Amino acid sequence: MIPPGQKARKDFPRFGLPQYAARFPTNVDDRSIEISVNGLEKIRFDLSSKALPRSTIKTDFHCVSTWSYLGAEWSGVRFTDLFEQLQNSFETKNLNGAVFFAQDGYKTSLLLEDLLGVDVLLADSLDGQPLPIEHGAPLRLVAPDHYGYKNLKHLSRIKFYTEMPVLKRGFQAFLDHPRARVKFEERGRWIPGWILRYIYRFLIVGTVKDFEKAMQR
Repeated sequence: MIPPGQKARKDFPRFGLPQYAARFPTNVDDRSIEISVNGLEKIRFDLSSKALPRSTIKTDFHCVSTWSYLGAEWSGVRFTDLFEQLQNSFETKNLNGAVFFAQDGYKTSLLLEDLLGVDVLLADSLDGQPLPIEHGAPLRLVAPDHYGYKNLKHLSRIKFYTEMPVLKRGFQAFLDHPRARVKFEERGRWIPGWILRYIYRFLIVGTVKDFEKAMQR
């Protein structure tokens, strides 16, 4: 059942904050990630190494601006499997969450309890095909229980923390709920999600066009 305030689309558009429309990954072939804890120890993990089992999930994608794409099939490595592997390299028992960094400069965060959900994936494939640039090549975070802005595209780095840093301030903080859970309609901070529905809906058509034009260029 589609969540409150959402409307299904037949297409799956490239979408995001307007300032990222003309930003693209610098390397679409590198599926390695730099991983660190509290800014200290660092390792690189390559998802193409086949060190971890691959998984496939079929799930719905919900954009905070109220559109949804139903039944997307993602393949990659479960975050829980990656985290278990990291325990061989890092002290992980007191970690609270992680910040994710994209090749295009975008960043977001999630609490560890949310990341360890069974359907959270580091995906490099969509609907049986290699992940396209539109949807996050070479690698993206897929967290179906959270709005799309937590499902970071073009993933390059993950930083784990025992105490989460302040990631965004001012108006950017308003747009970025710490958890952004779809079932609780956590679209942003300070204003109820059902109110934000009516604001965000006006942005969909223009944003889709901006991202389509950037792809064409």
